[in-house]
Amino acid sequence: MKNRSLFLSIIFCALLGSGWLTPQEAIGQIQVNGGNITMSISTAFPGSEPVAVINTLTSLRYPRENVVTKITVRTNCTGQNFGLSVVALAVGGGTAAPQVVLINGMPDTDFITGIPGRPPGGFMTATLQYTATATFAQGNSTELGDDVHTVTYTLIAQ
Repeated sequence: MKNRSLFLSIIFCALLGSGWLTPQEAIGQIQVNGGNITMSISTAFPGSEPVAVINTLTSLRYPRENVVTKITVRTNCTGQNFGLSVVALAVGGGTAAPQVVLINGMPDTDFITGIPGRPPGGFMTATLQYTATATFAQGNSTELGDDVHTVTYTLIAQ
């Protein structure tokens, strides 16, 4: 089997009144801990599709604000060939959405909602679980190149 690989570049975005959000919608900053990750799909069993790869090495750290907030997610991956999804686990505050399928050019999608306002203040965390998938019909990275995702998380008033 030829190697199917996927490279993820993870960044965060707290748009403080510029770009896509108004000043009333923009809130604090999110930290993505764990750095950039690389996921390579290289295992398949005879007669089966390649085995999905799961990564839980990154996490979000987000503040508790004066109002109820939510975190949205989106990705940019020009020429995306393979599947990628993310779900929040062990959410310290708010309610995690079901697994979000990350597709190039997708609109911001609710990721964690209902993050309670203060008091008390402080920060909360959530573990990020990425799942990379590929099928034999999709081809492979050797022929098509790697998928490079820039995943953006935004904290906004709900």
